[in-house]
Amino acid sequence: MTLLAIPGLFLTAGLPAYAFSPGTGEGSSIASAHARATQDAQGVTVDASAVAVTVARDSFTATSTEELADRAAEALSAQKAADAAKSVAANFAVYGVRTEGDDYPWFDQAPDTQGGGLSPLGYYYRECVDFVAWRLNRDAGATSAPWAWTWGSLTPGGGDASSWSSAWSNHGWATGKTPVVGAVAWFTYNHVAYVQSINANGSVVLEEYNWMGSHAYHTRTVSASEVPKFLYPPA
Repeated sequence: MTLLAIPGLFLTAGLPAYAFSPGTGEGSSIASAHARATQDAQGVTVDASAVAVTVARDSFTATSTEELADRAAEALSAQKAADAAKSVAANFAVYGVRTEGDDYPWFDQAPDTQGGGLSPLGYYYRECVDFVAWRLNRDAGATSAPWAWTWGSLTPGGGDASSWSSAWSNHGWATGKTPVVGAVAWFTYNHVAYVQSINANGSVVLEEYNWMGSHAYHTRTVSASEVPKFLYPPA
């Protein structure tokens, strides 16, 4: 009995010493680590002005779908206004009667859109190309047959104004950006005109037929820079 009681007393007394004695065991290791971490921690100082920094939403902008639609509508409106202005100008072209400055001999012939045929120069009556071909003949001293220039000798590759630039190139005739009286003003929108005169400010006075589909004589003044290419009188 005595031998059994003594170990029991040692066991009962030893357990509290293992669990709760300060400075020993796992609890003591955690406390020491925490103390070291607190001691080694670095301090961070925040400037007082940093608190006042804010992000303003008004500084960021984005184009909405509605704004894009409005811009597109404005561009379309401007284009319509420009087209309307051209149409109004075209309405001042003279129809069916010879006006001052117009020496085109077939001014009263029906154009292609009204069942008309080809002029003696080989182009449709009252088209821009026929008028300019007439002026080139007049300047060459040919106001009647035999003509100096006809479709076959001037633009044999095609009658449209769009083909005139390549025809000049194929012939080896001179072209350039400088206007010359008697030259052909060639436009990329399938149109040609005759250079009547050059103003002191460098602008060019053009004579033409069928501008804006009028099939009539018309004059206008443009900047020389508006003409993509001048086709100089054929040699």
